[in-house]
Amino acid sequence: MNYEKPSINKIDFTMFSKHGTPVTAQRIRTEIEGINVHKLTQQYGSPLFVFSEQKIEALYSKAYHAFSSRYPNIQFGWSYKTNYLSGICQLMHNLGSVAEVVSEMEYEKAKALNIKGKDIIFNGPYKPKKILKQAVEDGAKIHIDHLFEINDLEEIAEELNVKIPVAIRVNMFTGSHPQWSKFGFNYENSDAYNAVKRIVKGEKLYLTGLHSHIGTFILDSNAYHAASTKIMKLKALIEKDFSCTIDYIDMGGGFASKSHLKGVYQSPEVVVPTLDEYAHAITSAIYQHNQSENLPKLYLETGRMLIDEAGYLLSTVTAYKRFSDTKKAYIMDAGVNLLYTSQWYNFVVEVDGYYKGTPEPSMLNGPLCMNIDTIEENIPLPPLSRGSILTLSPVGAYNISQSMQFISYRPASILIDKEAKTHLLKSSETLENLIIGEEIPSHLQK
Repeated sequence: MNYEKPSINKIDFTMFSKHGTPVTAQRIRTEIEGINVHKLTQQYGSPLFVFSEQKIEALYSKAYHAFSSRYPNIQFGWSYKTNYLSGICQLMHNLGSVAEVVSEMEYEKAKALNIKGKDIIFNGPYKPKKILKQAVEDGAKIHIDHLFEINDLEEIAEELNVKIPVAIRVNMFTGSHPQWSKFGFNYENSDAYNAVKRIVKGEKLYLTGLHSHIGTFILDSNAYHAASTKIMKLKALIEKDFSCTIDYIDMGGGFASKSHLKGVYQSPEVVVPTLDEYAHAITSAIYQHNQSENLPKLYLETGRMLIDEAGYLLSTVTAYKRFSDTKKAYIMDAGVNLLYTSQWYNFVVEVDGYYKGTPEPSMLNGPLCMNIDTIEENIPLPPLSRGSILTLSPVGAYNISQSMQFISYRPASILIDKEAKTHLLKSSETLENLIIGEEIPSHLQK
């Protein structure tokens, strides 16, 4: 072992347990689904995103049971923006989800996976007219976000000589902050009601659904009861005033995973509602306020809760140093370029074996030439070595789709199936991936 100059370290209060005793236990992970982490990085490189098919199926089954045991007509829609790796999307479709997309790119991704239009929910504030027309021709479920989309759809209806079924997105106050008022039409000021009136008056579209997505990582299940109550009241009013039938309601997603929010002392097991609490909040409000002969079909745009805890990132320690304040810092080959959600969550960090020595407050820094490239600012770690492999989790939601080619190539992603076999989901990037589509003007070429 190399000699390291001794130092005196200030012990931060976060190094102590709730009982006031120092945190000395090491979190160790030597394997994922039976495969050694060193073997994985040797085969696929480091850093490396790893997904567990077994965990995904278990999360899906638990979530679906929570809702289907309470309500007779449930349909999950896989939120592509959460993780749009083709293999992950296909797995979710095989489990029974339709596609929920929010952009032209995601719509085309779903079509490339042979998802039929009737099985695509098209959300989002920006739908170019070209792809909107394609969605109409495909029979996709189009959720209108603003009045300009009504105008565009009416023009498309005239062009195609059809009457188009649509839904509208509704935002509202549910007691949860911040209120997502950017999307859709407001409930409280009657914008949503007036949008329906505008649709009915135009006679080129007809309303079949109502959609609400109140936010992300919602920790108060009562917010969903409030949202479902308002959607059902709006449904009853619309059906009464306009003699139409609302076939379905879509209550969106936003259910929290077992991630640890920064600034929250309590563990996710304490602060995150159970799936049963989310399901009860939504379905009880539908039953309570349903005034139709039949119950509406219930869509849920499930994303984070189905994938987050099934995703890991393996990262290698490439160096370590001490800062002027004596705090130890480890440099990893993965940073904020791959872990976008590190802005909000403290990951579980596990080392690849037992290390001798007392854990001390340490920083985890990424490989980028940016001072903000810090994954953890104060985490108790034993004396690690160059080449140590850290496993960070849960990272399955939003990190793949929001990773970026900044300074470093994006790494490979793999799936471990239920027989503990590995499958490449996406190979690591190369210079060819980076420069594809680029051109050098002729007058600059030598």
